[in-house]
Amino acid sequence: MTRLRRRMLEELQRRNYSQTTIDAYIFAVQEFSQFFGRSPEGLGAEHLRRYQLWLLKEKRLASSTVEVRISALRFLYKRVLRRADLALDDLPFPKTTHTLPTVLSREEVTRLIDAAASPKHRTLLMLLYGTGMRRSEAARLKIVDIDSQRMVIHIHQGKGRRDRDVPLTQKLLAALRSYWRLQRPHVYLFPSPQRGGAQPMTGKAVYCACRTAARRAGLHKNLGPHTLRHSFATHLLEAGADLRTIQLLLGHQRLEDTTVYLHLSQRHLHAATNPLELIALCHEGEKRG
Repeated sequence: MTRLRRRMLEELQRRNYSQTTIDAYIFAVQEFSQFFGRSPEGLGAEHLRRYQLWLLKEKRLASSTVEVRISALRFLYKRVLRRADLALDDLPFPKTTHTLPTVLSREEVTRLIDAAASPKHRTLLMLLYGTGMRRSEAARLKIVDIDSQRMVIHIHQGKGRRDRDVPLTQKLLAALRSYWRLQRPHVYLFPSPQRGGAQPMTGKAVYCACRTAARRAGLHKNLGPHTLRHSFATHLLEAGADLRTIQLLLGHQRLEDTTVYLHLSQRHLHAATNPLELIALCHEGEKRG
């Protein structure tokens, strides 16, 4: 480990950044250094500008991904290298496009779960849809986190380092018990087979399980584990749950992040009478006087 990498790691850890953010920031700085073949200590404003253009124009990364890279470099030069000579505010974040997430119908969710490649994957997909968990949360779930007495599942240190509980339904509990009797996991509910069962499966493995089931089910939508989270929230809203409850179940810090599901809920989209239905028009083909 280089001296600069160690210093940046220490500064991130001092501020209690999540491991996911630490990994992303370290990778961004490493890529920046490799792009120019030099240490970031010898690079400056023009190099930052060229690197950002490369990310957007050549690699064609999503705006959110570029924003993470830029945040990492801002942290490096401001907090680690203390480069007061750089006008980091002139390193802009790209304009973010706002798109609605993909949501499955209940029939599509059924097809997806039934097409799972193994009992383990089937249980995993049921868990994602039945709780709205993020894939990293599901991957790290331990057997002791399932509380069948209170019928809740404890999620420890989710996004933003926040704990929360989500409901455990009878159908999901039955599926979890059936899976446990079959696989007998010890610590993690979904252990990694490549790591002797001592470590949880990776987020990438969760994604692959979802994509494999989608392909087997003949679903051609661009979907992943997060699609089941969006579907969970949208279907709850359509069933009459209020936004505040959904916010707590999803672990959103801001209610504004939860209101996106108003745009996806069929019940809310069709709740008000469309004004077109309230105006009088001549029937199609009728001659106007």
